[in-house]
Amino acid sequence: MSEELMPETPEETEEPIKQRKNGLYPGVSDELAENMKTGWADTELHGLEPIAQAGHTAGRRAALSARFPGERLVIPAGNLKTRSNDTEYAFRASTEYAYLTGDQTQDGVLVLEPRDGGHDATIYLLPRSNRENGEFWLDGQGELWVGRRHSLTEAEQLLKIPAKDVRELAAALKEATGPVRNVRGHDAGIEAALTDKVTAERDEELRVYLSEARAVKDDFEIGELQKAVDSTVRGFEDVVKILDKAEATSERYIEGTFFLRARVEGNDIGYGSICAAGPHATTLHWVRNDGDVRSGDLLLLDAGVETHTLYTADITRTLPINGTFNDLQRKIYDAVYEAQEAGIAAVKPGAKFRDFHDASQRVLAEKLVEWGLVEGPVEKVLELGLQRRWTLHGTGHMLGMDVHDCAAARREAYADGTLEPGMCLTVEPGLYFQADDLTVPEEYRGIGVRIEDDILVTEDGNLNLSAGLPRRWDEVEAWMARVKQA
Repeated sequence: MSEELMPETPEETEEPIKQRKNGLYPGVSDELAENMKTGWADTELHGLEPIAQAGHTAGRRAALSARFPGERLVIPAGNLKTRSNDTEYAFRASTEYAYLTGDQTQDGVLVLEPRDGGHDATIYLLPRSNRENGEFWLDGQGELWVGRRHSLTEAEQLLKIPAKDVRELAAALKEATGPVRNVRGHDAGIEAALTDKVTAERDEELRVYLSEARAVKDDFEIGELQKAVDSTVRGFEDVVKILDKAEATSERYIEGTFFLRARVEGNDIGYGSICAAGPHATTLHWVRNDGDVRSGDLLLLDAGVETHTLYTADITRTLPINGTFNDLQRKIYDAVYEAQEAGIAAVKPGAKFRDFHDASQRVLAEKLVEWGLVEGPVEKVLELGLQRRWTLHGTGHMLGMDVHDCAAARREAYADGTLEPGMCLTVEPGLYFQADDLTVPEEYRGIGVRIEDDILVTEDGNLNLSAGLPRRWDEVEAWMARVKQA
């Protein structure tokens, strides 16, 4: 990548460069500075249509306003984070900010100012780069370097929120009076401006509210989740097509193949892809993806595409690399499939959130007792949690703009709560026999199986958003054969 425009030195030119008298741009001539101010076309965009979710975000802000009347609410997008030296990680706006605005630009801040009977919302953003003072081409985040951004007027049209220059916000917040709440952890400058105006307890209440508000998805969100799932299904098909190439390289060929689909059809991957072949499948969060891919082993692929609006899928399939399960792999796979079937059947309005986990765990415990890997009865195994040596994790979580959505919600509203129509969650039981587990027969060791789908709670039960990917072992084998031939 190219470096930012650096002042030339006399040794690099035929004659010394004339320095600006005011010293603002050392090494930049007056002539060049003047030249860069003029000769640019007017690129202002007019008549822009609001973004698709503008009506939904307005409703979310109204609900937030009603929850915290009379208080100033500050929700930042966040800032760039350094990756190394002078390069940054790709920016991803905070979920709270994107949920309430639909905007994804760095340094943005949504402020809800209290007024009689409600709030006035203002979005604070970086305006177009200034061409008069040199910001456009001399600043590392100037538009000449990083690309055009929307003007404040354009942002107002797109987001349906009044927009102001974010560079004026910190000073205004320092002078503000009255109660304030801020979503912490995203913008150090905003937090510094509010140091003596906020409390950790009050800010946490705001974060918890915004987490719980996302539990029930509206029609727009459900549509975005389905888009994410559909792209993810295509990404899994891409992987099946290149398994022979992955065998010649490593798990990273699988990772890169899925990533291509995510970037072509979406914003990014929703989380680090788990491309775990052979014994790596027994490591829950295997994201190194640098191991061998061998015929005869299983591939546990846990991956999800994130849409341009930041909603992510989260799907897992365990696939026989050579296209066919052997007898033991099929037996273990079938047990996990039966556990998932029981879990999905337990997802319905009015059910406890934990019900689908309990249903899945019971099936797995029964299988472990049946195979002689743990001593029954099953009720004792479940009471003592003995099955967890091999089941390891919870059977699912909320899904949305974060892969583990609603994570700041109160326990009574989430883990101990009740399912409602519009909630979306994963059902993902698994069995994992570690390579060094001497309590199981040798042939089990190094086998890991997980099956995960994205389930929407409906008025009369549930809908499997990821049903487009086969789950039953024989359907998986047939699907892999078709995809490889396509």
